[in-house]
Amino acid sequence: MKVFSAVLLIPLLTLSVFAQSPTYKNTWTKAPLKVPYDVSVDAPLMGNGDLTMSLGYKNNNLSFYLSKNDFWRLRSKADGLSGPRVVGILGLKIEGMEAAAFSAEQLLSNGVTTSLLKNNQQQLVVKSWVSATENLVFIELKALDKAVEISLELTAPENSMAKMESGKSADVSWLTRSFRDSVDLPTSAAIALKVLNTDKRLLMLSPGKAVTLVLAVEGNFKQADPKQYVLNQIKKVNEKSLAKIAQQHQNWWTTYWAKSSISIADTVLMKAYYQGLYTMAACSRDAKFPPPIFGWTTSDSPAWNGDYHLNYNFQAPFYGLAAANRLEQAAPHDAPLLDFMDRGAWYAKNVTNTRGILYPVGIGPLGIEVTKDFLQYKNGRDLEEGGLFFGQRSNTAYGLLNMAQYWRSTYDPKYGEKIYPYALAVANFWEDYLKYENGRYVIYGDAIHEGSGKDKNPILSIGLIRNAFDLMIDLSTTLQKDTIRQGKWKDILNKLSDFPVQSRNGQSVFRYTEEGIAWWDGNGLGIQHIYPANAINLDSKEALLKISRNTIGEMKRWHDSNTSNSFFVAAIRVGYDPSEVFQELHKYALKTYPNGFQLNNPHGIENSCTVENALNEMLCMSAGNVIRLFNIPKGQDASFRNIRTWGAFLVSARLKDGVVSELKINSEKGKPCTMVNPWKGQKVQLIRNGKKAESLSGDRISFPTTSNETIALYALR
Repeated sequence: MKVFSAVLLIPLLTLSVFAQSPTYKNTWTKAPLKVPYDVSVDAPLMGNGDLTMSLGYKNNNLSFYLSKNDFWRLRSKADGLSGPRVVGILGLKIEGMEAAAFSAEQLLSNGVTTSLLKNNQQQLVVKSWVSATENLVFIELKALDKAVEISLELTAPENSMAKMESGKSADVSWLTRSFRDSVDLPTSAAIALKVLNTDKRLLMLSPGKAVTLVLAVEGNFKQADPKQYVLNQIKKVNEKSLAKIAQQHQNWWTTYWAKSSISIADTVLMKAYYQGLYTMAACSRDAKFPPPIFGWTTSDSPAWNGDYHLNYNFQAPFYGLAAANRLEQAAPHDAPLLDFMDRGAWYAKNVTNTRGILYPVGIGPLGIEVTKDFLQYKNGRDLEEGGLFFGQRSNTAYGLLNMAQYWRSTYDPKYGEKIYPYALAVANFWEDYLKYENGRYVIYGDAIHEGSGKDKNPILSIGLIRNAFDLMIDLSTTLQKDTIRQGKWKDILNKLSDFPVQSRNGQSVFRYTEEGIAWWDGNGLGIQHIYPANAINLDSKEALLKISRNTIGEMKRWHDSNTSNSFFVAAIRVGYDPSEVFQELHKYALKTYPNGFQLNNPHGIENSCTVENALNEMLCMSAGNVIRLFNIPKGQDASFRNIRTWGAFLVSARLKDGVVSELKINSEKGKPCTMVNPWKGQKVQLIRNGKKAESLSGDRISFPTTSNETIALYALR
């Protein structure tokens, strides 16, 4: 079927204004289908980081699922009744379209989605978008060739725990939905709907004449009276204000895409790169409520209670955002982890008899624990003092990974102060939990895999501990806090047990634990100490790097439901063959739904980072505070702008015909900079703020910087 493409009718929403914006599109040639796990992973997805919307079509019904990151049933109980919830559904019943063909096109540049419903006699064009700057939705309907009759219905899923009210105020229909009974925190949200220039709910669309639906959505965490707020908001929307809102929407997306960019010849990977950044822009901007596991909520019964799953699923979508200079999308990650600290301290005291914090596998926002008292695990070892731990002690240290990346990439003192109590609590836990024996620190009773038992020295936890104490020393030094304790932290780092090693197929590879699980074919936990835990990089000992590359080659878990988001970067971090990495990444990018979600992966948005993060690492790696450029297959040309690195540098460069040029570094915090010389064997000239400065030589070049200094570098002939 030919996919329909139309010129936008909304004013000012064209691609011509984009200097750095992607021109890629998502296309659907069949209707979005519901798949297992209660989320439409193959559907067009729109949003502004707070309000999200997905689209589904079946028979002659076009449905828009409206959800908000802050609309949950909030109860600390694993009863299947708590988790993120749908705010409401706008249904369009289209007469005579029972056998219609469906196609759609979505612009990644601004999220505007154009759908076409077509049968032999009728065609209906539906353009939809969520405002980037206000919690407003616009849906434009236009019949082609022949009139189309549409009836509108504003409703919500049936749920005995929810209270729903609906009504009409003048030309506006409204719906409220709330969860107030048997909850820890009450929640409510409201939707208002109107049709511009008419108050009818049965629309007869004349050919060629567009009709626009407007919805306003809000919840009680933003407004005390959501219903009154959305009624007031929607009154302000008319054809004149629509143009202004559209311009603000466009401006936001223009600014978003200008934060950084890359260019490579592989258009499949380019589209996947920008798809991941689009996904996170659409679902992550609320500072207190990051997106849950699926990102978009289309059902009141999402799998895993739609929780923040703390042994990688929740963290993974955020892995690459700091490097991509999308700090506004990265920051929400921290809120639920910080808000759970009181409960985490209780668990540390009562489960492991330690200081610090210990977290279960799944939590919600605002200190809510949606896996508490899980009846399914009541009589097993996975539930401890009501918390579902699966025997794992590493969830809080896992929570530090994105915090560490944000800190090392910004050195923002306010951010450091914010995360310091959490990081210190993680350090306190491991100071108490580690056992010192025979000259080394040992981990006992920590399952590497959910329910794998009382493993000794799980390799992931060793890597996470290294990240945690490295971070603590850096925070402590920078913020001048608890400096007297650094001796203990350095001692732990110096004497922590080595990574377990074993032999497989005649070569040394990593072992998942020193005692316990040796290997696991269903996940890549045996490489996550490399990445995202940052424990091994190209400055590590060559023997360790060889074992790392052997392990990557033995696993080859490029494409699976648990590992892809960490496996590619782990391979890049240890110098694995870039041609194979590139080839497998290309294959990965082809195995997705039209909206970029990984085929047959039930874990929602976790792989939105995979391609974007891998390409940033290949173009500009900075792990260990050493910048390395263009670790890509030979013969490839590439360029990038404003990749954010450790040390709070924004780096830009171009590679053409094997020669690096246009290398520029913006230093935000005045940290010293070290870089592998991109012009091997040649001297390097520095230009500081437009003035010729020193020249350097060597395989590595190191130089001081000052805050907000711009440094250009080029090779001396």
